[in-house]
Amino acid sequence: MTGSANEATGATPILDPIGLHARPAVKLTKLAKSFASDIEIRAESGADWVNAKSPNKVMKMKAAHGETLHIKAVGADAEEAVAALVALVERDFDG
Repeated sequence: MTGSANEATGATPILDPIGLHARPAVKLTKLAKSFASDIEIRAESGADWVNAKSPNKVMKMKAAHGETLHIKAVGADAEEAVAALVALVERDFDG
């Protein structure tokens, strides 16, 4: 994870065998919404950053198993937000 006081980035592979489907997408967006920072994510194969607080946009990414998920946040709690989201993905969205 890298960043400054107001900006942070991180990346981690998606471990779920099905990829970033409905259940993990909802867990990710729910966690993202608990932070004040603006948070965006992007799949390795995708060109566009999407709002991590939008379940619909996150599911439409169709990020696959093993693909790297990039996370960036801007705001007062950016580093905490990125760390929490990376940890959630690394825990396979808590199975």
